[in-house]
Amino acid sequence: MNPPTSTTEQPINGAAILDQLHACLTKYVILPSPEAVDAVSLWIAATHAQAAWAHAPRLVIRAPEKRCGKSRLLDVVEGCCHNPLITVNASPAAVYRAIGTDNPPTLLVDEADTIFGGKNADANEDLRGLLNAGHQRNRPAIRWDNNTQSLEKIPTFAMAALAGIGAMPDTIEDRAVVIRMRRRAPGETVAPYRHRRDGPALRTVAQQLAEWLRANLAALEAAEPPMPVEDRAADTWEPLVAVADLAGGIWPQRARHAVTILTAEAHESANVSTRIRLLADIRTAFTALGDPPAVATTQLLKVLNDDDEAPWAGSGPAGLTGKKLGDLLREFGITSGNVRFPVGQAKGYTRETFTDAWQRYCPPHTSPPAVPSVPHSFPQVIPGTDCTPGTDQTVPPTRADIASGTGRSVPGNQSVPALNRQNELGTDGTDTPGASLACQRSTA
Repeated sequence: MNPPTSTTEQPINGAAILDQLHACLTKYVILPSPEAVDAVSLWIAATHAQAAWAHAPRLVIRAPEKRCGKSRLLDVVEGCCHNPLITVNASPAAVYRAIGTDNPPTLLVDEADTIFGGKNADANEDLRGLLNAGHQRNRPAIRWDNNTQSLEKIPTFAMAALAGIGAMPDTIEDRAVVIRMRRRAPGETVAPYRHRRDGPALRTVAQQLAEWLRANLAALEAAEPPMPVEDRAADTWEPLVAVADLAGGIWPQRARHAVTILTAEAHESANVSTRIRLLADIRTAFTALGDPPAVATTQLLKVLNDDDEAPWAGSGPAGLTGKKLGDLLREFGITSGNVRFPVGQAKGYTRETFTDAWQRYCPPHTSPPAVPSVPHSFPQVIPGTDCTPGTDQTVPPTRADIASGTGRSVPGNQSVPALNRQNELGTDGTDTPGASLACQRSTA
């Protein structure tokens, strides 16, 4: 007869494991904010539950200059993440083959600026396409196999982190948790990292993460945590928030706080496309001219080309021309036409033709949505007690909207005056965005 067992298996304390991972990061690296530390901790943890996610968020570690700690952070990520595959240069074919397995690695790319910047950008479009497609499950690459005379579907889904100087391609950053590293200030110190000496401790943390999260894959796959953001940002951050909800404690609040802060930072510093920048500058031009219902093309071009901080004067020898302006706006369904002004008829644009595009592509900045209450996404029991911690808490806001509305003065001599009431063609539109979000980082 087997002897009775008097011991019971203790539940794994996920919050304690995340705390340990957090301590590892802050031991070796100075990150730009407490929210950044929380985000990286949750991203590393999420790599151990790749099988549960519909989206594989990218981690972008960027710095303005050398010696900002990006490579050291990637070292710690490598030590703690799931099945790391690190490279400084890899062919798309090699990456496809590495990812196309039942247990895909976590792809870590150092010196990514040498891959996607300068003359190498065009040559590495396939790799960028792979990283974009691999953000979502069931987006395989399709290749023709001459040997078998058949189509081959190669999986692309895998977690990936990229480190480099400067911004990554905007299509990658749009799918990423972006961490902006900076050089250590005088007085900021970290412990030196040695792979042989310190690596085993990081792998121990990785093993603990794997044991905890793989035991909860079914719950993570079914999780639908309320998010403080929408659309692609929600897809990207959802795995991190789901891990935080599973851990419990204060991690659900910290996760949503990090989402709110870092997505606002990403929005403010995002690379705006040329066409959207043009739409915003045209709205500013209409405001500077007194919001007339229509503006002649010649006068609109003059206002755009006279802005020293805008890119339009450098569009060619004569700056932005009527043809280039029309080509850029045509994708939005905006075209010029013959407009009757008090001084005569001329080619121009009516204000009402822009209102729909302004509302859709460059609305005025608004305050970020409030962080939602943290739900009981998972049953959480405080170790050593029978208590389930309450999670109906919200994170207090830490940012304020700073109104900075400025506008250009109205030129003294307008070549085409505003239309009178009888010839009015336009309608009221949206205001010029003048407010910008200023992130006030909280201290640890």
